[in-house]
Amino acid sequence: MNEPFHIINPKGQRVPIVISVPHCGVKFPSELKNSYHKDLMQQPDDTDWFVHQLYEFASELGITIIHANYSRWVIDLNRDPESAPLYNDGRIITGLTTLTDFFGKDIYIDEEHTPNKQEVDRRLKEYYWPYYNKIEGLLSDLKTEFDDVLLWDAHSIRQSVKTIRKDDFPDLILGNNDEKTAHQNLIKVALYGLKDSGHTVTHNTPFKGGHITRYFGKPENGIHALQLEMVKKLYMEDDELIFSEDRANNMRKMLIPIFENLIKSLNQL
Repeated sequence: MNEPFHIINPKGQRVPIVISVPHCGVKFPSELKNSYHKDLMQQPDDTDWFVHQLYEFASELGITIIHANYSRWVIDLNRDPESAPLYNDGRIITGLTTLTDFFGKDIYIDEEHTPNKQEVDRRLKEYYWPYYNKIEGLLSDLKTEFDDVLLWDAHSIRQSVKTIRKDDFPDLILGNNDEKTAHQNLIKVALYGLKDSGHTVTHNTPFKGGHITRYFGKPENGIHALQLEMVKKLYMEDDELIFSEDRANNMRKMLIPIFENLIKSLNQL
């Protein structure tokens, strides 16, 4: 069985940052391939398409990258393992083992193929916890060398998803669970760099960071976590289906100095 994640090791001297991309996976385990509607699984719309490709520059900076191989339809790596809701404001949001896509379409061919508790537990064991355990190991390894380390959880979303939010999403959303998951200096560096880009930027609204950010972010222990959500049009074509190298390069020009400044700030905490 294939690993549920892929690691891109840093080139040259490593720095105290790990980038996680939990929603870019497009594969399905062999035992589940016949459970979903074929037409929908060809291109699951709620995939964070090509985000790992957008961040390919990071290894040159000494950053370690981990990204998911399997689709979030198998199990959502950024949800609570007990399915506790991330938000309590009435918004619709897909769950740990979602039965629908973002637009409310049923993804399973019939009720018989939807996961029961035993199947959910199996997926947690096979696909979910290995991802978390690997992140834990990567951060622990960095902590042997650095006092403070940062986990950057990278996401993207369509500009408009009416089932989640009536208005269009802002271009860039920085999340840190209301400033609980990272040191203030790191938050300020990230926010300044994002706002300096000229894009619309919000902080902890409408997303505060998902389960990964909240689970790993323990600044009192020298482990910081930030989530960046960006609309897909910033690095994809207008149809939000095709990768745009030109748009991606513009985003990389914004992201690289942010990470360079975060590296400096981590060393000064």
